[in-house]
Amino acid sequence: MKAKHLRNRWLGLLPLGLILFLSGCGQLEMTVLDPKGPVAQSQYDLIVYSLWFMLGIIVVVFALFAYMLIKYRENRPGRKESDYDPNLHGNTTIEVIWTVIPFIIVILLSIPTVTTLFDLEKAPEPAAGEEEKEPLVVYATTADWKWFFSYPEQDIETVNYLHIPTDRPIEFRLSSADSMSALWIPALGGQKYNMAGMMTTLYLQADEEGVYDGRNSNFNGEGFAAQTFKVYAESEEDFNTWAEEIKNEAPELTAERYDELLAPGMTDVQSYSSTHLDYVKHHTREDMGYVVEKYREQFKEKLHLYEIEKQESFQ
Repeated sequence: MKAKHLRNRWLGLLPLGLILFLSGCGQLEMTVLDPKGPVAQSQYDLIVYSLWFMLGIIVVVFALFAYMLIKYRENRPGRKESDYDPNLHGNTTIEVIWTVIPFIIVILLSIPTVTTLFDLEKAPEPAAGEEEKEPLVVYATTADWKWFFSYPEQDIETVNYLHIPTDRPIEFRLSSADSMSALWIPALGGQKYNMAGMMTTLYLQADEEGVYDGRNSNFNGEGFAAQTFKVYAESEEDFNTWAEEIKNEAPELTAERYDELLAPGMTDVQSYSSTHLDYVKHHTREDMGYVVEKYREQFKEKLHLYEIEKQESFQ
């Protein structure tokens, strides 16, 4: 009995220990809670609103819970058997209350969530006093396990890194050459999926210059952890200067070179003075099987080796 009592006491301290442990992580910067653009800011505001709202619900529930424990505890002074008579069966008032309150909670959470989701489907509006700018279109194409960023306006392409101007919306047109991935730049906003044979659109914007981390947030095989990239947010002037240098100094991205880059595996940072959009568009149904056709034999070999390993593991 004594051992059981001690064990229960230690288990009771577990929630407190968890709180203290998490508070020690407060020194670590959480990127999603440090927004650097209007899209990330709107999502941050929604997260904070939801947290405060749910915290209020928790406080009310635990306050009522504590009240009931104290008021109707078995060993309270002057307790009588007739004191506890909830009379809940058929109580219309109580039933209406516990039905209406959840509806109110869902509505108060749904309205700002749905409003924010619809707002994120269009380019961020300029701040007060600033002129509206056309979004910079960037085709973000993923392949196992690398990123291709095509700038049709500048007619350049980068591999595994990205330059964007600040204070201008970026319209990412997302697609995949093979497996499904998801483009995510936590400091600028949430993720959206890249899929073969179709195109999804993601609007982001950076208000502050800096270098931000981007990655694939959808697990897609052995190279998933290394499928990352850097985002360089800079002034419009610096961005234009960089784009002009790439256009004048980088080699052309030929179809043969692009096919080599599409081979499953990792690669380093690269720049090209043309884009692959001139000869293949992975977001179309016609080109969705492009990689499979190019590397069918390699995929067959990997599948064969996988089957051998699987059989050996069962022996």
